Amino acid sequence: DAARYRGRVWATRRRPWVDRLASAWLIRRFIDPLARFVWLESPADCPKRAIGFDFDGATFTHSGAMVTFETLLASFDLQTPALLRLGVLVHALDLGGVIPPEAAGVERVLAGMQEAIADDDRLVLAAAGVFEGLLVAFEKDRAP
Repeated sequence: DAARYRGRVWATRRRPWVDRLASAWLIRRFIDPLARFVWLESPADCPKRAIGFDFDGATFTHSGAMVTFETLLASFDLQTPALLRLGVLVHALDLGGVIPPEAAGVERVLAGMQEAIADDDRLVLAAAGVFEGLLVAFEKDRAP
């Protein structure tokens, strides 16, 4: 039941990179708009009541060939063409594979943000604009 994932604390490793940044955006945008994030030094520090993501033993993490972002898409039935295309991009930047044309630019922007923004909460907010922009662009690509 998706309702039990709303208004919760979500925990992941500190200094998020592409999969954790995209997953945090997805969580706030589609799963838990009131989500609060805890940034862990070590997965062992995960609070008992927090929902862990993108670390070994987390509630949501890599599963089979899927990165955490793709696991969240599947778990919450978020299967629009634009979100799936975003999943391909996140997968490519996290693990490799089919490299979409946007990959190099997105990677460069996120790397610059990570270097410029020391606070993980602020980094997630800044990166959210990148993922929101990509979602809108991918939706427009499919529009008649």
